Amino acid sequence: MVWWLAYVALGLFTGFFAGMLGIGGGLVMVPALTMMFAAQPDFPQNEVMHLALGTSMSVILFTSLASLLAHHRHGAVLWKVVAQITPGILIGTLLGTLVAAGVPSRPLAVFFTCFVCAVAVQMVLDLKPGAARELPGPPGVFAVGTLIGALSSLVAIGGGSLSVPFLVWCNVRVRNAIATSAAIGFPIALGGSLGYLFNGWSHPGLPEWSLGYIHLPAFLWLVPSSMLMAPVGARLAHRLPVATLKRLFAAVLISLAAKMLWGLSGG
Repeated sequence: MVWWLAYVALGLFTGFFAGMLGIGGGLVMVPALTMMFAAQPDFPQNEVMHLALGTSMSVILFTSLASLLAHHRHGAVLWKVVAQITPGILIGTLLGTLVAAGVPSRPLAVFFTCFVCAVAVQMVLDLKPGAARELPGPPGVFAVGTLIGALSSLVAIGGGSLSVPFLVWCNVRVRNAIATSAAIGFPIALGGSLGYLFNGWSHPGLPEWSLGYIHLPAFLWLVPSSMLMAPVGARLAHRLPVATLKRLFAAVLISLAAKMLWGLSGG
């Protein structure tokens, strides 16, 4: 099989739904890449999950930058909040990748699947926390950033499914919460990419053309294809029944994660 075609198809699919629904592409890329890597003989089976996480996080680095710039042009990013939360984000992502590197693929896949199911349920039911309070002070924002960074790097997401509910709960307007979350996604992706790169740098037996846990051939095809389709998805978001698409997408997420877990469990 010509694997680059599969990477391009995955990038197009991921970019389309990322643009339409505002979700992080890692929820799709990680299970899909895990199955693609597991099907290739030169990939060590006990490292396919780590390679999928690292590669996905490196792709999100570019897609999050594009999203950040778009929201900044609309003046919706709360840069003071970004500055306060970024140090915690960077520490959390580095700690998260360190933990992920030491956990075998199967338990890591179980954690990822549970997280995906939680996100899918939230997406289908459209659960949103009621606004209850103001943002905490800098130490509180730092602590929240560390937690968001750690969880995001463990499952290779941009953090929007965590940071948007937190900001809305703290009485931040939804428009500003989404824009600020997009900006927060860049340090998450940066810290996560560096963490997976360094933690896998000297690991023996990784496939050719890998930088740590980042597989370059997949990365090079995923970045342009996902960025190409993201604007298309964003434009169609105003024309198609997004609520129905969310339910369909949630079912796809759960199916992909379940199939990935079944494969890693020897099914």
